[in-house]
Amino acid sequence: MSFIDGIKAKARANKKTIVLPEAEDERVIRAAAEAVKEDLANIIVLGDPAVANADAAKYGVSLEGVTVINPETSDKLDAYATLLAKIREKKGMTYDLAKQTLLTDKTMFAVVMVKNGDADGVVSGACHSTANTLRPALQVLRTAPGKKLASGFFVMDVPNCKYGENGTFVFADCALNQDPDPEQLAAIAADSAESFEAFVGAKAHVAFLSHSTKGSAKHALVDKVVNAVNIAKTEYPNVDCDGELQLDAALDPEVGQRKAPGSTVAGHANVLIFPNIDAGNIGYKLVQRLGGAEAYGPMLQGLAAPVNDLSRGCYWQDIVGVIALTAVQAQMAHK
Repeated sequence: MSFIDGIKAKARANKKTIVLPEAEDERVIRAAAEAVKEDLANIIVLGDPAVANADAAKYGVSLEGVTVINPETSDKLDAYATLLAKIREKKGMTYDLAKQTLLTDKTMFAVVMVKNGDADGVVSGACHSTANTLRPALQVLRTAPGKKLASGFFVMDVPNCKYGENGTFVFADCALNQDPDPEQLAAIAADSAESFEAFVGAKAHVAFLSHSTKGSAKHALVDKVVNAVNIAKTEYPNVDCDGELQLDAALDPEVGQRKAPGSTVAGHANVLIFPNIDAGNIGYKLVQRLGGAEAYGPMLQGLAAPVNDLSRGCYWQDIVGVIALTAVQAQMAHK
């Protein structure tokens, strides 16, 4: 069974309700239809029902079993506006402004649905930026208790790969924190290890990546990673992590043994922590485009409820996978 097939099986076992706020995107309509067909979740799409169903027919799919809600005519609009105004009142939010926000920002509407208990998770970003997806989540749901920050990760499933956990990895942070400091990098690593173990069901081995391995280069960029490793080992002692490691030392057992002898991570890494968003974003896209990997995400971790982003270059099949992953995240949150 492939990684994503296993995730889909978990999603079916305890169905959750996932909101897709981008009915205007063909890929979202196709993904909604497929998710219901595969019985992965209860799906809500935000948009005009007549338009959404006409679009679905044009694309040759059916939205039977999908709930389509128009925020403008929703009987929950007033309640949601009241809730949003209360949450954001210290920021000057009034009922009227909240109502206008909900009518103009469907991602905000979706996030408030989750806050109100009417849905379990949100998948957005097919035609909106990461900032437009994350901002409502942070404003309304905020970070989970005990979490220092929200961060973005990809689950990478690489075909015919001898590295990682049968070719499955978590890459972080590839989408959200542009230049995390050592403490933030350590927290991202701890959260990524937790996400890997929850989704993949195997022990996480976390590599802090660099252009240097164990002091082979001297630079402030290397110092940042070394400091992050030291913080992680002190604050998150249950996480198996090491660094700084070059990518070959992190993945290849022979190279790892030669460059970092005695390391429990070198040569066995399945969670890759990139030093900044440039490296992370470039890295995941290289593996996806040149290595033929399935890239699921960017998933968001550290939030009080699952709200997950999509790459604007995603395929509709990717959205189906992220729906399943979001449903499993929701199961974890409700334990």
